[in-house]
Amino acid sequence: MTVDNTPVELTHGTDHSKARTIQTFMRRTSALSATQRHALQDCAHLLITEPVSDARLMFNQPKQPVIVEIGFGMGHSLVEMAKAAPEHNFLGIEVHIPGIAQCLYEAGQANIHNLRVMNADAVQVLMNLPDASLAGVQLFFPDPWQKRRHFKRRFVVPERMALIEDKLSVGGFFHTATDWQPYAQWMLDVLENQSRLKNKYGAGQFAPRPDWRPETKFERRGQIAGHGVWDLIYERVNS
Repeated sequence: MTVDNTPVELTHGTDHSKARTIQTFMRRTSALSATQRHALQDCAHLLITEPVSDARLMFNQPKQPVIVEIGFGMGHSLVEMAKAAPEHNFLGIEVHIPGIAQCLYEAGQANIHNLRVMNADAVQVLMNLPDASLAGVQLFFPDPWQKRRHFKRRFVVPERMALIEDKLSVGGFFHTATDWQPYAQWMLDVLENQSRLKNKYGAGQFAPRPDWRPETKFERRGQIAGHGVWDLIYERVNS
């Protein structure tokens, strides 16, 4: 597959307030349930509403490694991962308000303290974090933006992956999964050409589905439709 190398406007300068980015997401609106409305108030301590300069400082245990999940949907799998790994801190970034509210509700019900949530553009958040400050970045079932004119909106493009490389500490990971085979091959082609990322399962290889990644709603939907699922896991190495 040929990757579209049209440059993406992505600024890594120090004045991030003027950075211009192509959005990789589409905001959707839907009504909140009563439970979700209450969660936005009752679990407001888990919701970060101010700009973040260092994700580690948002948590009660700031020395724990931080894993960022981009686009967590309704948040069920993110809550499950945070619950299963209390030795890590998790920052979830999403733009769908009902999903944020549902994630807060489930985190509150599970009494989870190592999870924080933001309603924000993940690229802008990442730009403002210190380099080498993250233990991992997760991107599960992102929008594949199937039309060619929208390829520039795909999250996995060289410019955005360079940003991920910057923010991961050496030994940190980037883990993505999709049920759209053309996007899986696209991501493989992009990631194999990032000098500071190494495929943990061998050059050009997809990863076996890890047991520790909870099944998502989108994954189940894809399986019902007869789609496969492709995981890719890369480790940040020195260039």
